Amino acid sequence: MGQGRYAAHIAVVASAVGLSAAVWGATALIDHGASGRLGEAPAVEAPAAKPEAPAPVRPVQVPRGIAHAAEAGGTAVNITIDDGPDPRWTPQVLDVLKQYDVKAVFCMIGPQARQHPDLVKRVVAEGHRLCDHTMTHDTAMDKKSVAYQERQILEAKELIEEAAGGVEVAYYRAPGGAFTPDSRRIAAAAGMRPLGWNVDTKDFERPGTASIVGTVKNELPNGPTILFHDGGGDRSQTVAALRQVVPWLKQHGHSFSFPVRTTP
Repeated sequence: MGQGRYAAHIAVVASAVGLSAAVWGATALIDHGASGRLGEAPAVEAPAAKPEAPAPVRPVQVPRGIAHAAEAGGTAVNITIDDGPDPRWTPQVLDVLKQYDVKAVFCMIGPQARQHPDLVKRVVAEGHRLCDHTMTHDTAMDKKSVAYQERQILEAKELIEEAAGGVEVAYYRAPGGAFTPDSRRIAAAAGMRPLGWNVDTKDFERPGTASIVGTVKNELPNGPTILFHDGGGDRSQTVAALRQVVPWLKQHGHSFSFPVRTTP
């Protein structure tokens, strides 16, 4: 074979070998796939979907304003009971409310709730609501530092909820009505509506059962939230007054509600 023809032959052979190698390389890049047969592209799995992040748990937003109105509106009234729980008087108050199927708000002192968790749990079990009435019932706390007010409010809330088995405290009532803008802000940020009153029965002063009943009847036009006490001393007049006041309210067309917590 001449030198020119030999070179041309070598070029043809090299080209054929190169083409075969290219075909082999392309085939080798194709996996056998799940079927195990040559030439089938593997199934491409879609990327796993990212789990959706859970919605953030947001605390109940309550206004800082002092509540007086009843949730039910109309002629409904709110019974509120302060300064307990007390092992002698709180059960008697609860018995009267249960007799007439009436629910109330119990504003509790933190250390007393810790001391009587059975009573706190009974209050909750019978459908009443809890209210924070601070650690020491300091009626001058509006003249104290913000840090002091915060401790009084938040430490009491923690003790009451612990005694209640984790049930939330719905309201905050300042001792003697000694609210401040800071105490209202602290309470609202913790999910507790500041709670006032419209009718002060003066039962804390033990003026006599007839006087307590008369105050409710005379001052009810002031608004629906009525203040009684189950702690802080002899509350026998309070218990006797409740036995008269509750049926009287029902006879005069009043229902019973809870104070508002949020703005409609």
